[in-house]
Amino acid sequence: MEKKNLRIVFMGTPEFAVGSLQRLVENGYNVVAVVTQPDKPVGRHASVLRPSPVKEYALAHGLPVLQPLKMKDEHFLEQLRSYHADLQVVVAFRMLPEVVWAMPRFGTFNVHAALLPDYRGAAPINWAVINGETLTGVTTFFLDHDIDTGRIIAQRQFPIPDHADVEYVYDGLMQLGAQLCTDTVDLVLSTDGNAPSQPQQDSDVHHAAPKIFKETCAIDFSLPAKRIYDFVRGLSPAPGAWCLLTPRDANAPAQVLKIYKTAKTGEPSAGGALVSSAPDHKAAGGALVSSAPDYNAVGGALVSSAPDHKAANTHDQPTRVEVGTLKAENRRLLVATVDEWLEILELQPAGKKRMAARDFLNGFQHPEHFLLK
Repeated sequence: MEKKNLRIVFMGTPEFAVGSLQRLVENGYNVVAVVTQPDKPVGRHASVLRPSPVKEYALAHGLPVLQPLKMKDEHFLEQLRSYHADLQVVVAFRMLPEVVWAMPRFGTFNVHAALLPDYRGAAPINWAVINGETLTGVTTFFLDHDIDTGRIIAQRQFPIPDHADVEYVYDGLMQLGAQLCTDTVDLVLSTDGNAPSQPQQDSDVHHAAPKIFKETCAIDFSLPAKRIYDFVRGLSPAPGAWCLLTPRDANAPAQVLKIYKTAKTGEPSAGGALVSSAPDHKAAGGALVSSAPDYNAVGGALVSSAPDHKAANTHDQPTRVEVGTLKAENRRLLVATVDEWLEILELQPAGKKRMAARDFLNGFQHPEHFLLK
């Protein structure tokens, strides 16, 4: 069968799906209809309906668009049957009932933004970055009764650099997924609808990728700096990691602060660890830290390795640096985690635009008077 004779119905909603639809259209595949989510109400009074990116692309290229509220609606099913699809391609859409995915004679395959069976779920790109993965990819698989569990057709790998945020990985996987999409259609064509596939092995499942909610995005500064660094880039630029900028004065209100970019400093913070308050130690951002070069961390406390140091007396009692402590140093905004100072590079105060931390510091006096929680 030639590709012009293979009737394809495409299903998808966000920009990520546009990459695959565009590649199908521009390479001469016969996309006979597009199914996407209903237009979304937006605006202050939800009075404006915004079409999905997939709908915008489909209409711009003269493709019929279906937007069912319910996938089992009989009127929608009649419309879908009328296109006599040989194959359905799904990218970032919604769970389909069997009456839909079993309709085409060659079945329905999905393009998933992870190396299945790992990272099954709605947000695989975010969770891969949040978990500090160095490798992800895309998978095509035939749909079955459960979410992301069908037989795997093909996979492609994509490396995640340590500096990459979700936007970088999203864009890369969108292009890689589009390529794998047409490669999979070609495989279906070349095998006359009998593309080889392999069952997923549940023993290879190590991570889930559930939907992300607002509360999911709250930063926990009691974690190590590397974990927080990955967490922030795994939610940047959207939906955005957040915390509360909390005055140490209990009577003042806290404000939501979104953090979009951080940098690892490698500088020990002793967050939650013991730090000497001896007279020769200097205050840094409201917390006391050692200025002596021969101190080593032992069991969560700073202990001198010099032979002439004696145990602290009652006037040299250690104190703790509270995680979330802020300090400004050489126009850098730093926050104490459980193990290191983490530099905040880009943030967004409530009611303001995203900005560089150095610009934020221009109008933010005495950061040591605040905690991030």
